[in-house]
Amino acid sequence: MVGIDWYLALSAILFAIGIVGVLIRRNAIVIFMCVELMLNAVNLSLISFASHHGNIDGQILVFFALAVAAAEAVVGLAIIIAIFRNNLSVDVGKINLLRW
Repeated sequence: MVGIDWYLALSAILFAIGIVGVLIRRNAIVIFMCVELMLNAVNLSLISFASHHGNIDGQILVFFALAVAAAEAVVGLAIIIAIFRNNLSVDVGKINLLRW
């Protein structure tokens, strides 16, 4: 049986990869995917803690968090597509929404 420390280590590694991706990459879609990776890392740690303590409340919370993340992904991708149609680029350095 795999202990909780392995799940938490995997969650920390996934979260670190997400942070590095957000800080280094310039593509808006890749940044968005890294934010989603960080959200899934937090969900993994929440499920591992809930399973370790024998409580199902954490798993229910993760279910609702995934439902909200799915809605957030739809809205986020729609915003990225709208920006791409106006600028023909998803490079965050070239996006200026305050320009007249």
